[in-house]
Amino acid sequence: MEALNPFSFFHISSQDLFERAALAVFRFQYEKNPVYQKYCQCLGVEKDSVRRLEDIPFLPISFFKTHEVKTTPFTPSLIFRSSGTTGMQTSRHLIKDSALYRKSLVQCFQHFYGNPSDYTFLALLPNYLEQKQSSLIYMMETLMQESGAADNGYYLYNHEDLYQKLVQLRDSQKKTILWGVTFALLDFAEKYQLDFSQLIVFETGGMKGRRKEMVKEELYGTLRRAFGVPDIHSEYGMCELLSQAYSQGGNIFTTPPWMQIRLRSEKDPLDGSDTVSTGVINIIDLANIYSCSFIATDDLGRRHPQGFEILGRLDHAQIRGCNLLVV
Repeated sequence: MEALNPFSFFHISSQDLFERAALAVFRFQYEKNPVYQKYCQCLGVEKDSVRRLEDIPFLPISFFKTHEVKTTPFTPSLIFRSSGTTGMQTSRHLIKDSALYRKSLVQCFQHFYGNPSDYTFLALLPNYLEQKQSSLIYMMETLMQESGAADNGYYLYNHEDLYQKLVQLRDSQKKTILWGVTFALLDFAEKYQLDFSQLIVFETGGMKGRRKEMVKEELYGTLRRAFGVPDIHSEYGMCELLSQAYSQGGNIFTTPPWMQIRLRSEKDPLDGSDTVSTGVINIIDLANIYSCSFIATDDLGRRHPQGFEILGRLDHAQIRGCNLLVV
C-alpha cells in the first residue's frame, strides 16, 4: 500500500480528511500489526470489509498489558509504562519514533494554549517522578525544554519551596502552569492559600491510594479556593496514547483535529456506531500509527455539545467473544 506520512496528520482540517486518514491507518495497521490483525480476524472483520469509520474495530486497552502492540517491526526508541500499585500488571507502549511523540504533544498543547515558550512550567508529580518510564514525565520534560524558562522545575514533597516559587512568579506576572497529581495538590491546598488568578492549574487525576476519592465538583472547588483561580484544567491522556485531550474547565474535554473520542454502549461493546450519549470511551489517535490508533478504553464518558465529560471507570470491562485476550 502507499506509504503514510504520520506527520501529515497534524494538518487535518476537516471531518472528511480525518475519516480518510483513519481508514488508511486502519488498512496499514491491519497489514502491519500482527496483534491487531489477529484481533480483527477473531471478530470476523476482514480488511476490505471496512469502508466507514463505524466499521473499524477498537483494540481493548488491556492488550497493552499482555502483548507487544507494534505496527511494523522496530526496536523501540522509548518505552512508556502505566502507573500501578506494586505487583499490578502494567501497560507498555513501545514507541518507534520519539520525534513523532514530541510533535504530537507539543502541537496538541499549542492547539489549546499557544506556545510553550510563553509559560513557566511547575510540576508537582511525586509519584510519577518516583516511577520509571512515565509518559507524563517525558511530556513535562519536553514542554519545559520548549519553554526554556529559568524557573521551570519539579517538586516532590517540598511544598514550602513550591509556595515561594508561585508567589515569586505571581508577583513578577509571569504566565505559569502548575501540573499536579491530585493527592499532592490537595496536600498543598491544606497548608497554603494563594491568590494567583492567572495561574493555570492542571489536575492529573487519581489519588493513587493516598487519599479518599472525591467527586469532581468538591475537588475542583477545594483547589479553586486554595489557588485563587477561576477554573481547574485537566489533561486526558495515557501511556497508550501519543495525543491528549484537554479540559480548560468544568471537566469538559476536547481533542485536537487528529484525535477523536467515540462512545460505545456498555451493553454492546463491539458496536462502533457512536450513537449513545453516555457510554464507554473509544479513542482514535492517528499519531499512534506505529502501535494502534483504535483503542477501546475502560473509561466512561458523556457527550456534550462542546466536548465530552469523564465519568469514571468501567468495572470488570472486557470485550467478549475473542480468546486472544487469554495469554
